[in-house]
Amino acid sequence: MCFVDLEKAFDRVPRGILWGVLREYGVRGPLLRAVRSLYDRSRSLVRIAGSKSDLFPVHVGLRQGCPLSPVLFIIFMDRISRRSQGPEGVRFGNHRISSLLFADDVVLLASSSQDLQHVLERFAAECEAAGMRISTSKSEAMVLDRKRVACPLRVCGEVLPQVEEFKYLGVLFTSEGKMEREIDRRIGAASAVMRRCTERRKLSIYRSIYVPTLTYGHELWVMTERTRSCGYKRPK
Repeated sequence: MCFVDLEKAFDRVPRGILWGVLREYGVRGPLLRAVRSLYDRSRSLVRIAGSKSDLFPVHVGLRQGCPLSPVLFIIFMDRISRRSQGPEGVRFGNHRISSLLFADDVVLLASSSQDLQHVLERFAAECEAAGMRISTSKSEAMVLDRKRVACPLRVCGEVLPQVEEFKYLGVLFTSEGKMEREIDRRIGAASAVMRRCTERRKLSIYRSIYVPTLTYGHELWVMTERTRSCGYKRPK
């Protein structure tokens, strides 16, 4: 696996190339003109300690905070991904998957380091052609195996670091493929949230979530000597 980080991501998208991508995906006429109107005559300035620079034109990057920007970026990245597809990948049932994309969080997959290097080279080339660039300092490789296997990936002559664990989309992945570290981390995070709650809030959560979850369907439980010996009593 190669966890790819893109430099600046949203701020590097060349708008001229983006309009061409939208045309390839069937966005034309009034709809394309409406999208482009959001970026026509874009200006920006720099503010330092209360002082402002002169306005200057901006020709790259997507609008920050605009609801349309994530959609435009997904379309832009989908075109890069499709153009970089090859025969490599990992088979899941009847499907062969060579990449996972969530906005600018990209994972490239292959069954060997050699195949993964080919996938990475094509992806990097398509990124460069589209005006994007891979950050070699933040991209990392990982091999899912019970024993340590070297995976020396290179981008632009630089070797990517290989790690034993990586947090992707909020989930911790380890090279051994085990979930114990992620479960322990989740328990710790949940415990930290509970410790920050006031006693009144804890009691509210306990009554509204914990007790109903624990006692759901208890009216149908058959009491045995074992449950009685544990000191269990039906809630009133």
